[in-house]
Amino acid sequence: MNFLKPELDFAPDVMSEMCPSRRLLNDVTSKWGIFVMLALHSETMRFSSLRRRIGGVSEKMLSQTLKTLEADGFVARRSFDVVPPHVEYSLTEHGMELAGHLKGLALWLEKTLPDLPCAQELLDRK
Repeated sequence: MNFLKPELDFAPDVMSEMCPSRRLLNDVTSKWGIFVMLALHSETMRFSSLRRRIGGVSEKMLSQTLKTLEADGFVARRSFDVVPPHVEYSLTEHGMELAGHLKGLALWLEKTLPDLPCAQELLDRK
């Protein structure tokens, strides 16, 4: 038995309602989760910088999202013992890999937006 990588007694299947991967997928692709992952993909950030980078997110939602992604193992939180408190957020190795995939999706959407039937409607709402 490998203690570094626990063996699963089932085959992961995101389409199964019982599979834990479904919860992780939900956390990462939540309204704010994907934006946190994309923002942290390029750099380590403090809370206030992250909030400014992700337009429209409240302090409460950003805090909840960071805690969730940290518990999932995608975000690392580093606290410095100084006054005032200084906390930095970055992606873990798994978080970096995942954010790379999300970045590909985001880039595809930005590139393809003008060709999508909904593009003009979305732009008109701005």
